Amino acid sequence: MGNIRTSFVKRISKELIETHRGKFSTDFDVNKKLVAEYSTVSTKHLRNKIAGYVTRLMRQQENQY
Repeated sequence: MGNIRTSFVKRISKELIETHRGKFSTDFDVNKKLVAEYSTVSTKHLRNKIAGYVTRLMRQQENQY
C-alpha cells in the first residue's frame, strides 16, 4: 500500500515543478527548502507532503530517461 495524497498536494507540486523547472532535485531536504521558498504553504506538515511528492515526481522523471 502506498501513500494517498490529496489533489491539492499533487496540483501544487506539479505547478511548482512546471514554473521552476530545473531547480528541484531528487533530494528531499533540498526540495523542502525550495518549496518553503517558492510557495505560500502555511504548515510544516503540508510543506513536507509537497516536498515529498516533488521528490517522487523528480525520481520518476529521472528513471524515464
